[in-house]
Amino acid sequence: MSAPDFVAVGHVTLDRFGEITRPGGAALFAAITAHRLGLSAGILTSHGEDFPLEAIPPQIEVVNAPSPHTTVFEHRREAGRRRLRLVASARPLSPADVPPDWLDAELVLLAPVFGEVDPAFAGTFTEATLAAEAQGWLRGAGPAGEVTPQPWTPPPGLLGRLLALFVSAEDVRGQEPSLAEWLQRLPLAAVTAGRAGALLYVSGQRYEVRARPTREADPTGAGDVFAAAFLASYRLDGNPWQAAAAGACAAALSVEGEGWSTVPDRAALEAALTEYHTQE
Repeated sequence: MSAPDFVAVGHVTLDRFGEITRPGGAALFAAITAHRLGLSAGILTSHGEDFPLEAIPPQIEVVNAPSPHTTVFEHRREAGRRRLRLVASARPLSPADVPPDWLDAELVLLAPVFGEVDPAFAGTFTEATLAAEAQGWLRGAGPAGEVTPQPWTPPPGLLGRLLALFVSAEDVRGQEPSLAEWLQRLPLAAVTAGRAGALLYVSGQRYEVRARPTREADPTGAGDVFAAAFLASYRLDGNPWQAAAAGACAAALSVEGEGWSTVPDRAALEAALTEYHTQE
């Protein structure tokens, strides 16, 4: 067996929106994006027996480290901001969980949702182009499970191994001085800000990425879609500015429907990019 082109590492989740529960998680949204953009995709995750695997496109290979529980989040909006409560958590993931035939994957995205991805994965996929979404390392939980920001210090060797780091402006609120230091140690980074677009950092230099106008129905997973589309585009030509534009367009399209229903395929993304560039 050969490794998928794109491997996402992190918990798949059950996300509760009032009376509605649906599957989610950064790794899942990223893998679906990679799959729709023409890459073979896999997810290394941990979940319980209650997770609906049949909801995931069958072309995406899922390797599960079995757990008594699936990670569950309750979502709500307060004053225009997303609030999360951690209800349950699957077991952490470690390099020992990687199937031997996945070790030569081409693209690997570390995508924790709540600290479950061991940064030691950076030394496991030695042949891969490695990137990370930091959101799950930047979260703690209060007494009732309410998700709160927490300071994060990247472990030695992690940033130096990454091609790119993806965070949202909300993730790093209050940690901007630390972020500025991380950016100087990374080839590429993106700080996403929803309707305000994103900031792209290339060797520490800052560039603005404008948002694509959209009609937002469901913002869940937009940052994960941005990251995966960025990496898929960068894989083609090594152009970070075009990759950031692809991320912005893919994320904008993804929020126009519920869940991942409007995550674009290659043709839809290329059409959106053509329109996006004509508006420059």
